Amino acid sequence: MTMSTVAANAPGVAGSGLADVAASEASLRRFLHGLPGVDQVGLEARAASLGTRSIKTTAKAYAIDLAISMIDLTTLEGADTVGKVRALCAKGRTPDPTDPTTPRVAAICVYPDMVATAKDALKGTDIQVASVATAFPAGRAALRVKLADTADAVAAGADEIDMVIDRGAFLSGRYFDVFQEIVAVKEACKRADGSYAHLKVIFETGELQTYDNVRRVSWLAMLAGADFIKTSTGKVAVNATPPVTLLMLEAVRDFRAATGVQVGVKPAGGIKTTKDAMKYLVMVNETLGDDWLTPHWFRFGASSLLNDLLMQRQKLTTGRYSGPDYVTVD
Repeated sequence: MTMSTVAANAPGVAGSGLADVAASEASLRRFLHGLPGVDQVGLEARAASLGTRSIKTTAKAYAIDLAISMIDLTTLEGADTVGKVRALCAKGRTPDPTDPTTPRVAAICVYPDMVATAKDALKGTDIQVASVATAFPAGRAALRVKLADTADAVAAGADEIDMVIDRGAFLSGRYFDVFQEIVAVKEACKRADGSYAHLKVIFETGELQTYDNVRRVSWLAMLAGADFIKTSTGKVAVNATPPVTLLMLEAVRDFRAATGVQVGVKPAGGIKTTKDAMKYLVMVNETLGDDWLTPHWFRFGASSLLNDLLMQRQKLTTGRYSGPDYVTVD
């Protein structure tokens, strides 16, 4: 794949006036390093300030249901079985069997070999089947292996692909290599009918060292055609944080202003309580407005969050706090 071919095929730049940005390694580097530097103090203060906002009564009930509908319920363990995946799909379909008004989750996320199982278990619902690919979580594999991994998941019926970037390439300044890889994986998401599975690009922000790098990689992924940008795999010590998520929200806002293309955001890892989820929803609302406050544009990669949301929902509904024994353990 030549540089000119990559630039022409990248959905994020085609027709946007930014095609020249991806014309070469030099032009891409010049653009990414020309982005405004991140004010660390200002960013962290803004994120902390948004985290103090409170949501009460009716608004809280709405926000809890919205958060449930945004969850990617996930099992990504070496010991995953067909039975475990089917049980997780059942929970995604009916999070609270005692209350049929409880929303369904947005997606079930599994390894590629479990996609067909999840697809079958979710028949008749609008729950998406997401699959991690590209040698998740390390991303250490040859491109042909990553593309085969992606193509296999899509052929099995995956609606969404969560790929992880080569952090080593990015941190060593090989931006165009990362760009090319995202474009190639995006093309591997193409189905036989010409449609594409949605591509979520995982940065592993806890390994990117600086906020400036998070801003650069956000723009790089969007230029290459990411449908979603995602903070983390959930497999490292530092996962989603409010400042990093805020920075990515600002990036998708600015990208849409520059190109007209809307991109989703998914914080993943470390979001465990209803209080945490409310902070992120406030951040989305204050930064992006209603346009992004749907499962189509914002997701939580936080399976343990669901149980706390269900317990808080039960408390609002019944007036009693049922406790963790009243929800299933994933």
